[in-house]
Amino acid sequence: MDTDDGPRGRIVAAALRLLEQDGPDAVSTRAVSAAAGVQAPTIYRLFGDKQGLLDAVAAHGFAAYLANKTAAEPGDDPVQDLRAGWDQHVGLGLAHPALYRLMYARTAPGSPAAAAAVDVLGKHIRRIAEAGRLRVPEERAVGLVRAVGEGTTLTLIATPEDQRDPQLAESAREAVIAAITTDAPALPDPGPVPAAAALRAALPDVDALSPAELGVLREWLDRIVAAADRR
Repeated sequence: MDTDDGPRGRIVAAALRLLEQDGPDAVSTRAVSAAAGVQAPTIYRLFGDKQGLLDAVAAHGFAAYLANKTAAEPGDDPVQDLRAGWDQHVGLGLAHPALYRLMYARTAPGSPAAAAAVDVLGKHIRRIAEAGRLRVPEERAVGLVRAVGEGTTLTLIATPEDQRDPQLAESAREAVIAAITTDAPALPDPGPVPAAAALRAALPDVDALSPAELGVLREWLDRIVAAADRR
């Protein structure tokens, strides 16, 4: 994962190397300053403390991950795109386990970098809703994909490589997809739930209603989807 050549970039790159070689305990200001060729006060000036440095490393990891995800052109099947995104996510964790743990298990809530990653997932889910294939509210779909995807990846990382279930990630992926999506509608009218989810996803493009009217309509559509999900 490339970083810039300035002092900040060299420090982040050095911290990342130490993290991936020996884990977060190896990322001390003394070790990082020596590896980056800077004085320790430079780290404090740029990052505040060790946690600030680790946050910067996590942000760099998220930025590189998002650059790869957003570089791919959306396909014709949004559910298949979700599968590809899931596999890419698990692949990141297995290729960079220490960085993944930092990004997903040690990042403070509300991190802008983490929020950007959730936003990308939200766009995947919205495309499924717009296609009339989402069976649960968008927020729940995002939460399920995050919870199961991150949990599966952390479980695989914590398991010795020779003891890992090679089908675990695929089985978890398909279970989540079955829980949140429907098959491609075979008829012009796919039914009220996918239709409500699709209309809910399209509301940001509606300009014929006032904000208050949009709020009411959004609530009604959410209730249609949620009521069906409770049956």
